[in-house]
Amino acid sequence: MSDPGLPIIDVAALCSPDFADRREVGERIAEACGTTGFFYITGHGVPQEVIDTALAEARLFFRQPAEAKAGAAADARFRGWHAIGGALMYGASRPDFKEFFQMGLDLPETDPDVLAGQPLRGPNRWPDGPPGFRPAMEAYYRETGACGARLLRGVALALGLPESFFDARYAKPMQRTQAIYYPPQPAEMGEDQYGVAPHTDYGCITLLYQDGTGGLEAQRLDGAWVPAPPMAGSFVVNVGDLLERWSNGRFKSTPHRVVNRSGQERLSIATFYDPTYTALVDSRELLAALDLDDAPNFPPIQAGDHIQNRIAESKRHRQSIQATGQAQAGGGAAGR
Repeated sequence: MSDPGLPIIDVAALCSPDFADRREVGERIAEACGTTGFFYITGHGVPQEVIDTALAEARLFFRQPAEAKAGAAADARFRGWHAIGGALMYGASRPDFKEFFQMGLDLPETDPDVLAGQPLRGPNRWPDGPPGFRPAMEAYYRETGACGARLLRGVALALGLPESFFDARYAKPMQRTQAIYYPPQPAEMGEDQYGVAPHTDYGCITLLYQDGTGGLEAQRLDGAWVPAPPMAGSFVVNVGDLLERWSNGRFKSTPHRVVNRSGQERLSIATFYDPTYTALVDSRELLAALDLDDAPNFPPIQAGDHIQNRIAESKRHRQSIQATGQAQAGGGAAGR
């Protein structure tokens, strides 16, 4: 295990009955979020057995033949299995070299938000096997969601807000958990092939657990890329776009990427802990609470609308890249 070079915060004291202990954790979160936007957390309360079981079952799932996974192929709500080549980050020229399985808040088709056509809402899609995959992922989803809720109370303190600020805004969270598998990447794919191309996360906070392979990198404010290597028992946490907006830019949504040139497979599980779809992300609330006269740097927006806008940007980018590729292929054929 190498020195991560990024802040490491023990967040166990967020459960302390002593407000001074909780405030101290908030101060450390404020320092990390206002500089790198990336940090590690220990003392997070997620049982290691739950993590290890989810990693083991995810590895079994991804090592199956494609036809076995295709029965749970992703639907229009992005739930289920996404094959290699299906993800192209905005601004990238090549699809990510990864496959992943995504789940979210499991809602029946009769749920009012599902009936109303709210995007990204609905039931999860599950494969036929392995048999332990679904219970392992559901347990991981529950535990990391509870961890995210605790962590946000520290984030609220970091912003100088009441600890309960985010509670009502997460009444029906758009939490999404992804098990992400990176096959061994052949060297001949070149330097411009990423496991995940540089990007910022759409939502509020992300909690990532990595296996021991490494490859995650974060971009410092000076533009340099620094590794965020695996640290046993910890989660890597990063700020997303919505938290940057909510904080009026005080907290930074940090670009990051995965470069898997280890010659080995890589596995991670990311939980995007995001608000209720209709939660209004409005930096004026922070400014008013802190009695600041600063002008808001971002217009108010519903959390779900922002995420949908980012998804639409990526879709348009993908279509543009595909159209360019087809035009180039056509031009080459015409020139022969």
